[in-house]
Amino acid sequence: MTALKPHKTPCLPEAQRLAWLRLIRSENVGPHTFRDLINHFGSADAALAALPEMSARGGKRTLRVSPLHDAEAELEAHTRFGARLVALGEPDYPPHLKHIDGPPPLISVLGGQTLAGPQMIGMVGARNASLSGRKLAGQIATDLGTHGFAIASGLARGIDAAAHEAALSSGTVAVFAGGIDILYPPDHAGLLSSLLERGGNAITEMPFGWKPRGRDFPRRNRIISGLSLGVVVIEAAKKSGSLHTARFALEQNREIFAVPGSPLDPRSEGANQLIRQGATLITSADDILESLAGRLEPDLPFAQTINEDPTSTDAPYQEPDDSSRSAVLSALGPTPTDVDELIRFLCVPARSVNVILLELELAGRLERHRGNTISLLY
Repeated sequence: MTALKPHKTPCLPEAQRLAWLRLIRSENVGPHTFRDLINHFGSADAALAALPEMSARGGKRTLRVSPLHDAEAELEAHTRFGARLVALGEPDYPPHLKHIDGPPPLISVLGGQTLAGPQMIGMVGARNASLSGRKLAGQIATDLGTHGFAIASGLARGIDAAAHEAALSSGTVAVFAGGIDILYPPDHAGLLSSLLERGGNAITEMPFGWKPRGRDFPRRNRIISGLSLGVVVIEAAKKSGSLHTARFALEQNREIFAVPGSPLDPRSEGANQLIRQGATLITSADDILESLAGRLEPDLPFAQTINEDPTSTDAPYQEPDDSSRSAVLSALGPTPTDVDELIRFLCVPARSVNVILLELELAGRLERHRGNTISLLY
């Protein structure tokens, strides 16, 4: 792998970066919980100190808080590997990714500056793609590149690989489901090396050394769509991961483009279904360019912020009492419930409800779903 190109000076102090890394690597802390904890406590350090007590109030007596030496070791491993950890709000953070619901607070990045560009299209599709499907993916990626668009995909076999290969000279980003040092599939080492040598990027939100599991690929797919203005689907089966990417794109208010295929080919069932549901039918890059009509920004539905201000002078806040916790628990069940609807239903201040939900999530008793809904785990 080639040496990193110079990049902008990080705006997050090293001690703060370590605290962020410890918090996101602590047990039961995901991107939503990370943001809510910092916004509530004012800093990652304060949130880390509060984790054990909050977890205990939620019903879990022992919670693993990531130790400082683990965070230091992960930072050092990134440096040895030639990668860097980019924080939400820093100049190198992808411009559209920060606007998804639950953006990763930290991403591991390899490579140059393609990631920071505002024009990116996601391309996904079948791993067992046909020759014509691969050829079309390559042609669309090449033509988009001549108009200044980079390509984001998952470095998988088939459509992903064809799109990356065609976009090497114009810019492409590979999103990993595992750690930045864990290449999957392993036989794409040559493609990854070429991608990095041409100034492209590999990125992930997962810890260094993390081996991807099945559940990690949907998380990766939400990043592919989150990086992009729109997502192109070519040859996707009815239950393929590509359709997950399209669903994420819909939730993130991105454009969805689908290439139609033969109704006799099961690899085209998913793309044809997307078209029936309203996705834009395309056969070339011109169709995508016409649909985007020169736009560089989607109508972004979220404005995610992490307000780290330990010196906040907000009015004193009283932690929720047991009666409030009982009211929240009684209102929740295994069926997903909208958080805003829950707050309206309860005679409990919104901030108290949010704290109680944090306690339950840290205790492993709460599950988050799409559309700002939650359910109780039994």
